Amino acid sequence: MALDHLALLQDELAAFQDCLTGDLSTPVEHCGDWTLHDLVVHLGQENLWAAAAVRERRGDYVAEPPPANVVSWFAETAHTLTATLAADPATEAWTFFPPRTVGFWRRRRCLETLVHRWDAEQALNRPGTLNPELSGDGIAEVVDGFVPRQIRLGRMSQFRAAVRLTATDLRACWLLGHGDPVAELSGTAAELLLMLWGRQPVPWDSLSGDEAAARDVLRGPLVP
Repeated sequence: MALDHLALLQDELAAFQDCLTGDLSTPVEHCGDWTLHDLVVHLGQENLWAAAAVRERRGDYVAEPPPANVVSWFAETAHTLTATLAADPATEAWTFFPPRTVGFWRRRRCLETLVHRWDAEQALNRPGTLNPELSGDGIAEVVDGFVPRQIRLGRMSQFRAAVRLTATDLRACWLLGHGDPVAELSGTAAELLLMLWGRQPVPWDSLSGDEAAARDVLRGPLVP
């Protein structure tokens, strides 16, 4: 069954908004020196950037600095984004890898918000759960979208081997690299997604096969 990315995006935006009742000066561990306030600004400005990518079909939009009340401002950016993405998912849009459609942004913003919602919840010590099917979709996005882009932009080298990523809670696996896999790394879909995005360490104890080659494949950077 295909995921309803727009509905899931609305859920994730609402879950992120729920975190904004906490202390916005709280550091966010996996986002450099950012506080929760900085994360709100980042996600809100990217909401507006994605909306412009659809409405204006360009990727050079720069959002204005937010007002003092970033909580209500974020809610407005979320509304702007979801209203824009209510268009037919096949509608043409500017994107930074295929497909060049509104559907791309439904998926991308949903997955971006998913990871940053996790960031916010961890910062506030309110650990939540990640939808397994959506997490699996996020793994696929990294493997099929971000990794080729990272290689194309010269941010990482071509793979010299391949590792199979197997989600233990889904009947799904993904091949990271090319050719027959030299190793297999297992975990829940959420664990694998968070690993790929640098939020959790590689679960080396679940690896079978050639660890040295797997380390070479996973050294990336696999995502921006």
